[in-house]
Amino acid sequence: MIHPCLRLSINSRLSTQTHYLFKKLSTVPNVDPLPSTSNTESKDTSQEPEVPNPLRYHDYFQVRNLVKVKDMFDAKVHLGHKIGSLDERMKPYIYGVRQGQIIFDLDQSAELLRDALNFVAHIAYRDGIVLFVGQSAQNSLLIEKTAQDCQEFAHTRFWRQGMFTNSEKLFRAVTRLPDLVILTNTLTTVLEPNPAIGEAAKMCIPTVGIVDSNCNPNLITYPVPGNDDTPSAIQYYCQVFKTAILKGKKAKQDTLKLLSEKQEVQHN
Repeated sequence: MIHPCLRLSINSRLSTQTHYLFKKLSTVPNVDPLPSTSNTESKDTSQEPEVPNPLRYHDYFQVRNLVKVKDMFDAKVHLGHKIGSLDERMKPYIYGVRQGQIIFDLDQSAELLRDALNFVAHIAYRDGIVLFVGQSAQNSLLIEKTAQDCQEFAHTRFWRQGMFTNSEKLFRAVTRLPDLVILTNTLTTVLEPNPAIGEAAKMCIPTVGIVDSNCNPNLITYPVPGNDDTPSAIQYYCQVFKTAILKGKKAKQDTLKLLSEKQEVQHN
């Protein structure tokens, strides 16, 4: 342990040496420590295009503008099921009840849908595989057409157990699983939770799901409260999801073009 008097002496010496050092440095002219390169050796990078990083932006793909409360209202997204079928876990997203029918809070639904679309666009930007899943017979053609328009995949038939968790044995080959699953409805035709949700959670595959008033939103990565069976609502969802995917792929093409231009500048 240092004696207090000795500690005081050491501190005074250190302060004196520090003052002397700063005094000497103040008399030295400002000199660049690194040798400056000549104009012929220096490389002009002002002409090189900058490649943006989408993760640094809140809405890089401009998908938040796609969602408007009026459009959701016109598509009947706000209409839930009867009050008797309400799942207790959906109460935070409920605005109220009118004539026994549950009404969703579209302000919450719109904000959650914006977050989901932003995530979908990021997955498409990184060349991720997007799988649309739904078991509604009246909307199956629309879902498959949406996946085809954005060059992705759809599964609108009966879900076989193990399609994610036991894919190699089921398909007898090494199968690449999707990077994102979009569920237009999270219940099967017999009102049971879609088994794709549980399998996706086990395989750490993120999910975006439309959750109606009788659904469980807990296992969905990006739940979007809203009507999951009316054709107008499903058409609205498919339209915004398709636009988000196409925006992400378009941004990826623009980034690749910038990279090629940057490489040309560097070679020249």
